[in-house]
Amino acid sequence: MTMSSQEHASDRSPEPSDQAAPPPQGHPRRWLILGVICLAQLTVLLDNTVLNVAIPSLTRELDASTADIQWMINAYSLVQSGLLLSAGNAADRYGRKKMLIVGLALFGVGSLAAGLSQSSGQLIAARAGMGVGGALLLTTTLAVVMQIFTPEEQPRAIGIWSAVNSLGFAAGPLVGGIMLDHFWWGAIFLINLPVVVLALAAVAACVPESKNRQGDRPDLVGAVLSTIGMTALVYAIISGPEHGWTSGRVLATAAAAALVLGLFAYWENRIPYPMLDLRFFRNRRFTGSVGGLVLITFGMGGALFLLTQYLQFVLGYGPLEAGLRTAPMAMTVVALNFTGVGTRWAARMGTPLSIAVGMTLMAGGLVSIATLTGHGYAGTLLGLVMIGAGTAIGSPVMAHAVMSSIPRERAGVGAGINGTLAEFGTGLGVAVLGAVLGARFASLIPVTATSLPAAMAEAGSDGERERITDAFSAGLETSLLVGSVAVLLGGMIAAALLRRADRADSREKA
Repeated sequence: MTMSSQEHASDRSPEPSDQAAPPPQGHPRRWLILGVICLAQLTVLLDNTVLNVAIPSLTRELDASTADIQWMINAYSLVQSGLLLSAGNAADRYGRKKMLIVGLALFGVGSLAAGLSQSSGQLIAARAGMGVGGALLLTTTLAVVMQIFTPEEQPRAIGIWSAVNSLGFAAGPLVGGIMLDHFWWGAIFLINLPVVVLALAAVAACVPESKNRQGDRPDLVGAVLSTIGMTALVYAIISGPEHGWTSGRVLATAAAAALVLGLFAYWENRIPYPMLDLRFFRNRRFTGSVGGLVLITFGMGGALFLLTQYLQFVLGYGPLEAGLRTAPMAMTVVALNFTGVGTRWAARMGTPLSIAVGMTLMAGGLVSIATLTGHGYAGTLLGLVMIGAGTAIGSPVMAHAVMSSIPRERAGVGAGINGTLAEFGTGLGVAVLGAVLGARFASLIPVTATSLPAAMAEAGSDGERERITDAFSAGLETSLLVGSVAVLLGGMIAAALLRRADRADSREKA
């Protein structure tokens, strides 16, 4: 008979790890190890961003429909989002180094299959396979950071980890543009292979193993329920813009997701060693961080996805030039975080104010792009630099707030939660902001097509084509403004809840 979580509260204390805890000064090779795991992280990030640049090429060479393109992008996110919690739990239980190696290997095999794909269906399947490896990579890299660094060093280490994320965002379009200028589209996936091989060798040689076996058996029921529930939820979000938010398919999938996730929560609250301890959500610091994270990634993920299309479809930049023109955002993050400037500013301001300032800058950057892009690239450049500065200040603090509010021995699950919510927010942002853009665009164009390339093909005159381009720009402006509101709201909510948590902690200490 299953007992309640309250009855087993005392049983949930973590068992001793198979790996001794690192000394107070942290692992002696921690900075080298950070470089190795950032290299592993880079393989995922390059693939995510490079695909956006290749959308026009995939449309032409694979004769891919709009739905095919959406699934090429979303198949990866769908699988990864569904598996992140299970991947984090597996890393904690069976070994973070081991799961990091498995994730790299799976990602490499998926990249090879994607590069050799001969049809849209094959590429979608390969992307789904890459999502399995990506889930393991995203959870294990951040979990290892929390294991090898002292609490004092963790903010700076996470800042560097976040900077590498931004570097991947910048390098992806650049690498993709170079590859597409000289090779066929499959090369954008095959370029992952040498990075994967190098990362595998470095991880095997440098990264220490750490794990925390909790309980006698893994939580297989919880893993199955969380995977099905999150996959159904993300699928409903992805399907909404295409089939309509009130369609039977979307409503049925959303209802199934709610039912399964409800069962997951019930199950996790009834077993002695749950995959996800629901008591985490009683922590104001944790709930404030994750609530803000969803809104921030909603606004940023959706807006930046649309921006890459605007640069190519409306302004007419080639893949390489479009990549170069989005690079200032990531370069700002890299400059501020690799030099430690962002971390020092955040330390002086404190966590709540850092998040508020960072998200205000990011929201202002989106407004700049939305309202000033019509006057040339200068408005876009200003917006990208503002977004980069806000990201450098706020994002590492947000990630550290999530991870530090979870016990160290559950770092993999913490990284899984962080990644799940980021993927969920980004997927929701792409779907909702894409729907806002589509609705605004369709209401303004003089033809019946619903996508920009199709509308341009139907246009019968230069005047019609100009009106179609203006309509797309108007839709983009509306979407970016909606995204900016979401980012600002997320930052304010997170800052307010974290400030309340700090005050409560101060009262308890007094």
